[in-house]
Amino acid sequence: MSCAAMRASIIPAIEFADGSVLAEPSNAELTRRLGLRTEVPRTFWPLIVAGAGPAGLTAALYAARDAVDTLLIENGAVGGQAMRTLAYENVPGFPDGIAGAEFAHRLRRQVQRFGGAFLEAAAVTDVRRQDAQHVVVTDSGAEYACHALLPATGSQYRRLEAPGAEDFIGAGVHFCSTCDGPFCQGRRIAVIGGGNSAAEEALHLTQFASHVTVLVRGDAFKASPAIVEKLMAADKVSVRLHTVVTAFQGAGGRLRALATYNARRGAAEDWPWREPSSSLASRPIRRSCALRPSSRTNGDAW
Repeated sequence: MSCAAMRASIIPAIEFADGSVLAEPSNAELTRRLGLRTEVPRTFWPLIVAGAGPAGLTAALYAARDAVDTLLIENGAVGGQAMRTLAYENVPGFPDGIAGAEFAHRLRRQVQRFGGAFLEAAAVTDVRRQDAQHVVVTDSGAEYACHALLPATGSQYRRLEAPGAEDFIGAGVHFCSTCDGPFCQGRRIAVIGGGNSAAEEALHLTQFASHVTVLVRGDAFKASPAIVEKLMAADKVSVRLHTVVTAFQGAGGRLRALATYNARRGAAEDWPWREPSSSLASRPIRRSCALRPSSRTNGDAW
């Protein structure tokens, strides 16, 4: 299989007329490849928010409502991980819950209502001090000055360090059931993790999979009791505790099996999974523009 063909088998992938392929491109990467401009004409803003997830949107909402001209810069989808969240059930004011995407859209409309502006598909690559201002540089080379910069860069899924984990991302290993679940119709799926994200992803995947097995390395879930109760009552779901994934195995550019180790029994096992979905704890996204090395953080970079 050629390199281009292997990359084209990854979900999602875009093949261009010249034969080149972008596998799992970010919005910023796709915009650059298409030659689109991602700039705003105004070059000074009292406040710039780097990141347009729920935290950045909420901060911008408060600032814009107080008549502070605010620019949000986002390199992915406005709404951040809310766009990948099936539903929020603990947001005040929504007794029946609200879909993550709808929540993100409502936040965006609120920000726009008070005059907040958005620069999308643009990544912040650097920040420097210039006199009494911050100068924010994006990947297009554009520069925007501001009195105040608020980093709200969010988090990303923690990746497993097991051998082969990085090799099959998009080709058997996925991080978003909302995005990739429909491609797993009728297949046996493994969800790796015991937190809220893993439990929610597993529940959602029951709509597509023939069976979902949740692999939890500890002796119990860390997810909230309400989510665990729903998961355990769902059809087509089984749980394996004390199970650690030790390797991702595959052939022809596709994942074919998981190597696991049962810590309680001390036994190694190989499982033939077609589409494992890795849903683990999140970690903060650290960029030089937002969190300087001198920033005080804990061992997980929070």
